[in-house]
Amino acid sequence: MRGLLRTNHVFLAVLFLGLFAMAARNVTDPDLWWHLKTGQYIAQHKSIPHTDPFSYTRAGEPWVAHEWLTELLLYQLERTTGWGGLIVIFAAILSGAFFLLHLRCGAAPYVAGLAMLSAAWATMPVWGVRPQVLSLLLTSLWLLILERSERTPKLMWWTLPVTLLWVNLHAGFAVGLALSMLFLAGGFIERALGFHPQPGAAHLRTAALILLLDLLIVPLNPNGLRLLSYPIETLRSAAMQNYIAEWASPNFHHAEYWPFLLVVLGTFAALSWSRLQLRPRDLLLLIVSLYAGLCSIRLMPLFVLIAVPLISQRLGDWPRSSSRSLRPPAAPRLLLNGVLALAMAVFAAVHVTQVIQHQPQAEMRTFPARATAFLQAHPPTGPIFNHYDWGGYLIWHLYPTRVFIDGRADLYGDQFLDQFAGTYQFKDDWQQTLQHWSIDTVLVPKDSAFATGLRSSPGWTVSYEDSQAVVLTLLPPGVPTPAKQGL
Repeated sequence: MRGLLRTNHVFLAVLFLGLFAMAARNVTDPDLWWHLKTGQYIAQHKSIPHTDPFSYTRAGEPWVAHEWLTELLLYQLERTTGWGGLIVIFAAILSGAFFLLHLRCGAAPYVAGLAMLSAAWATMPVWGVRPQVLSLLLTSLWLLILERSERTPKLMWWTLPVTLLWVNLHAGFAVGLALSMLFLAGGFIERALGFHPQPGAAHLRTAALILLLDLLIVPLNPNGLRLLSYPIETLRSAAMQNYIAEWASPNFHHAEYWPFLLVVLGTFAALSWSRLQLRPRDLLLLIVSLYAGLCSIRLMPLFVLIAVPLISQRLGDWPRSSSRSLRPPAAPRLLLNGVLALAMAVFAAVHVTQVIQHQPQAEMRTFPARATAFLQAHPPTGPIFNHYDWGGYLIWHLYPTRVFIDGRADLYGDQFLDQFAGTYQFKDDWQQTLQHWSIDTVLVPKDSAFATGLRSSPGWTVSYEDSQAVVLTLLPPGVPTPAKQGL
């Protein structure tokens, strides 16, 4: 017990308990809902969909359900543990990702702990109950395997089962393969430059063989070879970067991205200040990951996972431990450490409990729960035009009623996303979109340009309205306007 209450152990325990509490977040990701419905579909049909079952605009079109295993797990967890279980489990997954990062941050416990905490702070914009968190965990594990395989080459073989799992969980598996390629390229560069230390020729041959085997494993998924090109197609989508905030570059005018900027600046400062030589391999990794992180918010964690251990290693044992004579006696110190650890555990438990209890309110704030209930009670007679971020929520609650669009941007494609954006903004030929799809019901935010425009358009009437959403309905000729419902 005395060993567990040592100051450095309590310090790390307090950090991870605090990290776990921060990672416990309400379910507000708009894509989670169609992930849950896909998991339910797989569980009920005992098969993985290869065509779109949820929208009328892409019904029957090929769909790459690359997250099928994650979606099945999400559905089973939600069914057995509820929202509380999902919140706790994904907080634990995030904590696990940063624990693996902590193992790469050097032996100095305080420096490594604070470095890990700064990494967590910088990646908070992408946290949540979402499949991408699994890729964050596996990326952290992949980097640990690659780095430690220099001393223990057999560790590289663990990338094979990780690839098999990852390729069925999320298309982020491509990050792992890219990291293996960069490590391999960096090794060859170091040997060509005569850099010391450098990986041996046998190590590089083994790494190349394992990378080839990892690539051969990729088709072992329900979508087969299609997943080899899918990640590249996603990254090349201009519409996704234009319309989906997470695929755009981080906007440093927003405070939520300042921690990432501080990590970037801290990396340059640490590399300039330290006398420790930077390996060419690490420089290659930093350049590529920094470019990726500045191009897309989704890829910011990649740079953070690479840069933070390099910063930590260059800080060494700073700040130095205080003189032993200034330390309090052993017994009071152990008591204080125990009290601190217990207090943080109680705080984490209370905070997580409150997050779980506030899940219904968070759902009401983020999604059109009351408007959806109205549509359940008054089913529309024709197709619905819906807000992009609400498509998944409608899929979960209204299916088999199909949606106009949802968060599966890769399914809809650039041209359709452009068409949706023009219609939603009440620009271009918005009437043609409604006429082409025979839309007679619209569910959008009440203050949106489309809602404002339709209110004054002939034939459209407000069927329901509250402080968040509005349902507008197209009336048949000669039908009187019904009384508006809602708040």
